[in-house]
Amino acid sequence: MKALLIASALTLVGSCANIRYTQKIENLKESIVFEDPETIIKYSRTITPQELSSHVYTLSSEDFEGREAGKIGFHRASNFLKDFYVDNDIPSPLGFDNYYQRIPKSYFSKNSPSTQNVVAYIEGSEHPEEVIIISAHLDHLGTFTDKTYFGADDNASGTAAVMEMAQAFALAKKDGYGPKRSILFLHLTSEESGLLGSNYYVKHPIYALDNTVVNLNIDMIGRVDKIHEEKQQENYIYIIGADRLSTKLHYISEAANNQFSKLILDYKYNAEDDSNRYYYRSDHYNFAYRNIPVIFYFNGEHEDYHQPSDTPDKINYPLLQKRTQLIFSTAWYLANCDERLEVDKIKK
Repeated sequence: MKALLIASALTLVGSCANIRYTQKIENLKESIVFEDPETIIKYSRTITPQELSSHVYTLSSEDFEGREAGKIGFHRASNFLKDFYVDNDIPSPLGFDNYYQRIPKSYFSKNSPSTQNVVAYIEGSEHPEEVIIISAHLDHLGTFTDKTYFGADDNASGTAAVMEMAQAFALAKKDGYGPKRSILFLHLTSEESGLLGSNYYVKHPIYALDNTVVNLNIDMIGRVDKIHEEKQQENYIYIIGADRLSTKLHYISEAANNQFSKLILDYKYNAEDDSNRYYYRSDHYNFAYRNIPVIFYFNGEHEDYHQPSDTPDKINYPLLQKRTQLIFSTAWYLANCDERLEVDKIKK
């Protein structure tokens, strides 16, 4: 009888604890409110398939020679980004017309030339020292045996998304709707050779890592993978890492999607035992390793992954627009919410 009473008591305690946790999550979800959603929609609509297509076609053209880090094609792509930011009156955090965080040749262990991350930013109005980083790697594989690896999906798609979001946030600020926190638009080099551009950034941050609120990282968001092709389901995006360090970030992402994008958020590759280990394979991981919350946006691999056939004509531009708009609305909330995103899980 005594054992039965103890077992009953433990069951009751466990049940109460579960109820308290469930209620806590419900309260957290209810606290996520997008103020003035019409304004968010207005500026998200400036992100268009036509402009995304123009950027992707340029970035994955023959002129940029596959954008291999440190090579002439990569420098041309970097200059293309710099001109874009100058033309749109989006400044550099480094001052004047210096949009390059230069990485010396001595930083690389192999015989690689010097290269650079490309940076632009919008200063926050209330908490300028707190920074949202929206990133995508600019580099790809270059040319090999007279073949150009164009990298339209990997990662001209992500680069174009960052450009369009930067322009949308800049237009909003010009109209009096600037973000409360600063936003850094970070185009990373040398991802293909081991996440080296992001590794350099976190070791030489432009903004203190303690003041870096979150990293939203984009790597391949313009295509549909075989899994979803077989399901005849293109209206999706893989979300990786959102719940690893911050409980709330996961629910912010879901709330943004429910209100604005209505994509299928696929968490298949977010499993900690995922054999593909995508959580560790793109630039966001260098931020996550330092306990900065991240979301990695990804469409999955396809038959043209790391092939010369990854060309701009195969990108689904309306889908790229929709995915970019999801990231934009998520970033808008993170940049404008009253309280800084909380890190409530520490994991490496």
